[in-house]
Order: sequence, then structure tokens, then C-alpha cells
Amino acid sequence: MTALDLAIFAKAPQPGVAKTRLIAALGAAAAARLQRRLTLRTLQLAESFAPRRVTLHCAPDTSGRFFRALRDRRGVALCAQSGDDLGARMANAFAAHGGPLLLIGTDCPALNRAHLALAASALSDHDAVFLPAEDGGYVLVGLKRPYPRIFENIDWGSERVMAQTRERLHELGLRWAEPITLWDVDRPQDLPRLAELEDLAGLTP
Repeated sequence: MTALDLAIFAKAPQPGVAKTRLIAALGAAAAARLQRRLTLRTLQLAESFAPRRVTLHCAPDTSGRFFRALRDRRGVALCAQSGDDLGARMANAFAAHGGPLLLIGTDCPALNRAHLALAASALSDHDAVFLPAEDGGYVLVGLKRPYPRIFENIDWGSERVMAQTRERLHELGLRWAEPITLWDVDRPQDLPRLAELEDLAGLTP
């Protein structure tokens, strides 16, 4: 499958709001700065993979200075996330798009273009594709068309997310692929691996 659209879910890099599980280790300001760098890194990756086919889905909305700078300086397409929980927000994003779509967050600095290409290729002959995370969640979901049931009654933020999602996929009779498992940055114990990466410095909107 070629020319897939790509959606990025991003939280505004506001101290006390962004990367809250890392605040104890980093402090609120540093956690927000990390969120900013991770978002920029993810956007750069997405735009290199799918030029002019990337939309940044912003939380809580698109009005923050950081998001407005990305729109005004780099021409990034913005839209606000909508829904009562992460599952509803993802379901709404797929419903609004309608067709084949890859959706990623900003928490996986290990994600690269080869992984996106794997996911896009898998979606060409599956209903869905997921890149699971080592902590039990997932860092990418791709769907050929909206399947809102996939995102219902999931314990978001827990180690049960991917296991429960597989149950939904089985219930729906869907064919899905999980081509690779990656790690993301959610907890203080993830920070040592993050420190080994070199592509997060010097990124500005």
C-alpha cells in the first residue's frame, strides 16, 4: 500500500500536564520539554515518510502556542482530538478520516521509517496493523477503515491494552498483523534508553 495518510496524536507540552508519570523523575518543566522534543521528532519522521499527508491531532485543542507555531511556521495540518477517553479519540480520528490510516503517538523515539514502511505494507493485506509496546500497549495502529469497537472497554494506560485489543480483533473477525514490538517512554525506567538516543536535540518548530 502506498501514499498512506498518517495521524499523530500529541499532547500540548505544558508543565504539569505532559508526561505526568515522568514528573517525579524529571520535574514538570523538564517533562514538558521532553514532550516537546518527542513531538518534534515524531513530526519530522512522519513528514519524511508521508510528505503532505500528515495531520497532527492536538490535545486538549489546537490553540496552544506550540501547536500554532507548527502550523504557522511549518504548515502542519492541525485538528483537535475529541472524545472522553483515548479510545474514543482514536475511534473518532479514524471515523473522520474514513479510509486507510496509520495513527501514532509521540512516545516512541525508537520508531523509524522502516517501521512505518512495515506497518504500511502489512495493512495492504490485513484489516489492521499494530506495533505493540514492551509495556503492554501499542505505539502504532493502522486500519483500512474505521472499526470503533476495537477501542471500546480498554484499560488505557495499563499493561493490558494490547491483550484486550486482541480480544476485540478476534470478536470482530479481523485479520491483523503485529510486525514488530518497540519500546516507548512512559515511565522513569524508560529514561536510560532514551538518553542513548542522539536525534532529539536541536529540534525547533
